[in-house]
Amino acid sequence: MGNLTSRLLGRRELGPTDRHQLEARLGPRNVSSRGKRKRTLPSGDPEVENSQRSLGPEVNFPQEASRSQSKKVITSEYAYQTLFLNGETSDIKIRALGKVWCLHKRYLRQSVYFATLLRNSCDHSNKDIIDLEIRDHNIDVESLNFVLGSLYRDEYDLREPLRVSRVLATACLLQVEDLIEMCEEIMKEAVNAKTVCSYYATAEAYGAASLKTECFAWLLHNLMTHPTVELYKEISIDLMNQLVSSADLLVIQKEIDVYTTLKEWMFLRLNPAWRGTIQQLLERANHWFSRLRGRNTNMAFLETRRGRPFQAVFKNLRFQHIICDLASTRVIEEDTLIPSEWLSRVYKQQWFTLLRAQRSREIGPRYINETELEKHSMRCGKMVVKEGKFSWKWSGFNFGFPLHVIFTNDYIIFKQNLVTKPGVGSVCLRSLRNIAFRLTLVYFDSRGKVIFSQTTGYRTLTFVNDEDHLIMKLDSNVLCFPLYVFCNFLFTSLESP
Repeated sequence: MGNLTSRLLGRRELGPTDRHQLEARLGPRNVSSRGKRKRTLPSGDPEVENSQRSLGPEVNFPQEASRSQSKKVITSEYAYQTLFLNGETSDIKIRALGKVWCLHKRYLRQSVYFATLLRNSCDHSNKDIIDLEIRDHNIDVESLNFVLGSLYRDEYDLREPLRVSRVLATACLLQVEDLIEMCEEIMKEAVNAKTVCSYYATAEAYGAASLKTECFAWLLHNLMTHPTVELYKEISIDLMNQLVSSADLLVIQKEIDVYTTLKEWMFLRLNPAWRGTIQQLLERANHWFSRLRGRNTNMAFLETRRGRPFQAVFKNLRFQHIICDLASTRVIEEDTLIPSEWLSRVYKQQWFTLLRAQRSREIGPRYINETELEKHSMRCGKMVVKEGKFSWKWSGFNFGFPLHVIFTNDYIIFKQNLVTKPGVGSVCLRSLRNIAFRLTLVYFDSRGKVIFSQTTGYRTLTFVNDEDHLIMKLDSNVLCFPLYVFCNFLFTSLESP
């Protein structure tokens, strides 16, 4: 967030302000019920009473002015038109960004910044000019004019979602709390593929926690379900690092697909001028990395100068759920993006986990350990395009646990299918097995916002002798398609027995 400094100056003559030009761009013609505030002007302060008297006897307050706590309040439209736009009976001036605003202390005190500045000044009678030095490049004359004008009105309209960021920056700088809240709510409603990354950066810069949470959740839900070239280009390394490390990332298919997403994203970060469709992206990325591999056969791409900045992101991949599938293992070995040392550690870890599970007759997690589930669970997902009955399994070793998912419009079932008899020491075919999981159903609107969601939360299940379990009951009347089914699985405890 940029810095702001100010100086209180004595009274002097100033040049005219170009208010009509600003009014034409952000004036009362844009007023609508979209932004409303309950106005509360300060009272009980001698300075406020002086500023009220300074409006002068020549101002005729409208008959419809209401009383709040036995104090006369000027109507919003009258205050905006007569006092803000025309500057009548002004008792203080704000000078910033090459413009001058003729304003009133009683209204400025709604801003925490101005209220503090005026309260701390020693002598108000001869100091009626505030010089603001604004160093934040997100704040311009229009946004400053809008925020100052908002102090005079009960309603205002922010019609352009991409400009709301500038208004939020200005409101944060001047500490106009109700306008900050209004901007956050408007921006949360306008989050989509085009705005989400810029809104996230704005929220992070100005401490808008609820907006940041909304943007991050949108990205978790849409990164893999609704990918676009433009979205991938805008996601920074730090932001992608947070997304990929989250257990709430909605993964389509399996963990190898998270790897593929990162490969495409890294290609676009290194080739921002590339123009093509999301359908062409993977082939182009593979071709580009293949050419680089031909030039440098001594190290993996992430060990090169270009690749090192991306190492932290790729380290968040859950490789133990990639190398459990032969086809996926071949992909990452042949790509040579990942350093061999990383993969060797994973191979070793998985081999020891398998040996431990066999020796201790591991049957799986006996209780819910959310830390393990958050950091180590297998993330997978499926899109159900229409109503009906469907069955699938997320392939992979999974320590030999053959878990099938059965979906209908009325229920979701997990079924253990054992086709052979258990063998001595076999982890795969034990008749008693536990799993920990969380299953979530999601439906999106056209902007990528979740409008239907249902989850089991984290649970454990015990399977005995090829049985099945009812996981979730569904109401066919509220289901919409395409419906996304996401799950986190943990098939074996990471703790030593």
